[in-house]
Amino acid sequence: MTEHRMGTKLFLWAILLLATVTSFAQNTIITGTVVDSVTKLPLQNVSVYFKSRNGTVTDSNGNYQLQTIYPVTTIQFAYVGFKKVSVAILKGKTQQINTQLAPDVSFSNVTVNSSTKAKYSNKKNPAVDLIRKVIDNKSKNRAQAYDYLQYDQYEKLQLSLNKVPEKVASGKVLKSYKFLFDNVDTTKVEGKALLPIYLEETLSKVYYRKAPEKTKTVVIGEKKLDFGEFIDKDGVSSYLNRLYENVEIYDENIPLFTYEFLSPIANLAPTFYLFYIKDTITNTNGQKVVHLYFTPRNTNDLLFRGNIYITLDGNYAVEKLNMFTSKNANVNWLKEMRIDLEFEKSSDSRYHLAKSMVAADAGTSKTKGGIFGERTVLYNNFTINQPLNDSVYSGENLVKATKSNSLSDSFWVQKRPLALTKAEAKVYTNIDSLQNMASFKKTVSFVTFLFAGYTTGGPFEVGPVNTFYSFNPLEGFRLRLGGRTTPILNKHLYFETYAAYGFKDEKWKYYFGSSYSLNKSSIYVYPFNYIRASVQRDTKIPGQELEFVQEDNFLLSFKRGNNNKWLYNNTYKLEYVHELPNHLSYTLGVKNWEQQAADSLVYIKTVNNNSFVIDKLTTTEFSAEVRWAPHESFYQGKVYRIPIVNKYPIFTFRAAVAAKGILNSGYNYQSLNLRVEKRAYLSQFGFSDVVLEGGVMFGQLPYPLQTIHHANQTYAYQLNAYNLMNFLEFVSDHYVGLTIDHHFNGLIFNRIPLLKKLKLRELISFKMLAGGVRSENNPDLNPDLIKYPTLNGVPTTFSLSKQPYIEGSVGIGNIFKFLRVDLVKRFSYLDNPNVSQWGIRTRFNFNF
Repeated sequence: MTEHRMGTKLFLWAILLLATVTSFAQNTIITGTVVDSVTKLPLQNVSVYFKSRNGTVTDSNGNYQLQTIYPVTTIQFAYVGFKKVSVAILKGKTQQINTQLAPDVSFSNVTVNSSTKAKYSNKKNPAVDLIRKVIDNKSKNRAQAYDYLQYDQYEKLQLSLNKVPEKVASGKVLKSYKFLFDNVDTTKVEGKALLPIYLEETLSKVYYRKAPEKTKTVVIGEKKLDFGEFIDKDGVSSYLNRLYENVEIYDENIPLFTYEFLSPIANLAPTFYLFYIKDTITNTNGQKVVHLYFTPRNTNDLLFRGNIYITLDGNYAVEKLNMFTSKNANVNWLKEMRIDLEFEKSSDSRYHLAKSMVAADAGTSKTKGGIFGERTVLYNNFTINQPLNDSVYSGENLVKATKSNSLSDSFWVQKRPLALTKAEAKVYTNIDSLQNMASFKKTVSFVTFLFAGYTTGGPFEVGPVNTFYSFNPLEGFRLRLGGRTTPILNKHLYFETYAAYGFKDEKWKYYFGSSYSLNKSSIYVYPFNYIRASVQRDTKIPGQELEFVQEDNFLLSFKRGNNNKWLYNNTYKLEYVHELPNHLSYTLGVKNWEQQAADSLVYIKTVNNNSFVIDKLTTTEFSAEVRWAPHESFYQGKVYRIPIVNKYPIFTFRAAVAAKGILNSGYNYQSLNLRVEKRAYLSQFGFSDVVLEGGVMFGQLPYPLQTIHHANQTYAYQLNAYNLMNFLEFVSDHYVGLTIDHHFNGLIFNRIPLLKKLKLRELISFKMLAGGVRSENNPDLNPDLIKYPTLNGVPTTFSLSKQPYIEGSVGIGNIFKFLRVDLVKRFSYLDNPNVSQWGIRTRFNFNF
């Protein structure tokens, strides 16, 4: 369920919550616009600040807002290449100050351009002709153009609170944490007062070989803040690095904040961007460079605006780039993002990337405080076309040196090529102090319980809280209590249990599982390597495969239509789960499953024209599952892993064999299943989540043991179920299914003023399921099999032999930034009993 997805993003929610405290009212409020005094064009990233106090920068339209509770009389404006300006202000007043900055003539190579523009056209446009030459020469300017390449790489990723009000920092509520608020950095960005709250660093050696192609990264050292057991630090690191990815300007698209922005030198760039030649200058190497300005044709698209400098030495390479996200880009929380790239000339006269900086201002308000994030990457010590021994390139793509995460402070002082600011260096010790504070542990423990559902601390955790109470037609009101042990009790041995009672059927249900970790690591964190044995007595809707011990989630209690087909299950399982560092994992298991029909569901079999009821079905199944998820990353929550989706596919293959006569098993059969899922990015047209799945079963078996397709009778939109299919409506012994869920990212809505302002996004989905039941497994043709269920003599369970099951939907996403609403239409099998042709479904999801 999607509520878990929101809960396990605890770290990011906590940061956003803390950022909102900066919205407190203050006495002096200044707003305005800063423009070039000559061209009258807005200036972006101008530093605007009160002397010795907090500050801000202008956005891509030159707009700013600044406020303080302290008595100030002057506001200052500073921008490289322009003269600094100071303006007197009125204390304790709200006022607007629009400012013009004049070019500083002491800077060389400054050209003043007229603001008058001719009608734009790509034809006979020297700026577009130049960009086309850059596009034509991209292949030779990439790093992959070399046969061999090696270099050192240093990465620094940090988050800071921006514009924390003095009133909040010095208030009584946060008195115990004053040492955090004293660590403000006013040197990093002129005019900004940043409070660091997260920092990580990585030193690596990168080796590239063209044929056969291989890029291997050896991590020499890594250092990151650790908030303790409450937050998955590796998950936080993965999530932030997904938001602030490496910028490859020569690629067609640039992935940032989980979206893909079209590069200004992509093949389609002249179609989506406007280009203007601003100047021709001479760089530090004495090389002539053309300065181009580019801007989106449509500011609503996921595009950039900024400046690019192109060499005229025949390479037509990028020498420097600074750009901002388009002002109306439909990205939640993002105020503005800036990207700066700097290239250096190599010994072969080509240019390689020397420095990359991605910085973003984010928050719940465009004008109040928020979060400032920055990822800086430095590349140096390049060695070109010098082959190394094959052993250097062999093995995994990412390798971490022994003790890379436990190096001394003196190592980092000596090896990091970019010194930390005083505030950055202090944040490591500040967070160490913070996580040892009892008040902090209690607060985070409560928030974790509220969102993730488990108490924290001690050898035993109680939860999950959302299963304590639920209801259904079979059990009526259902109460449940359970929990699990933690590594504090034992680092190898873990227990998990619950007991539940239904007040209508007056039956007890229970679960008990015991796991043994083979790698001295918690069985709840990556990489898994454990053996688990479990026993469960509980109810289940046929065909529903939710989390094994989470099926009585309270929000699943609300169902539409008839929900009167249930099972009592006795399940005994033994499984071995092993994950490898390359994200290849496998599971070996054996399961003995005894199922008993309940409520209106009855298993009826005919023998010699006489019908009788089958009390129980018992099977013993041996299974093996292999899952491969290359380059997978995720945030590990208390209950679920939250995937950080990327462009790489995920493959899951499962094989199972049931053996008759073993542990009272009554059937022989074999099954094979394959699932492939992938996110396909389509640049300006959004992205599609595509799932292709198929399976086949061999042997003679009754319908309860066949594939019961996943239906959904809740009011939530479920991605992995058919949202207008009834429970136990379709079964198959061979099938193939296709799901496409496409997100346009506001491609259409951004052109409608009201919808653009609300940041709504349009979605469509398509689901198709084709399959069937062989004659040997069809109870209508084989009287020895259990009959399909009926209602008043009319069958309610079917095969898919007539035609595929098809449904589709159109939806509106990003409502209040977390809600999706779909109008779902069913297109086939409309004559089946008690089906709905239309439905409205909702889904909660935290969106960027």
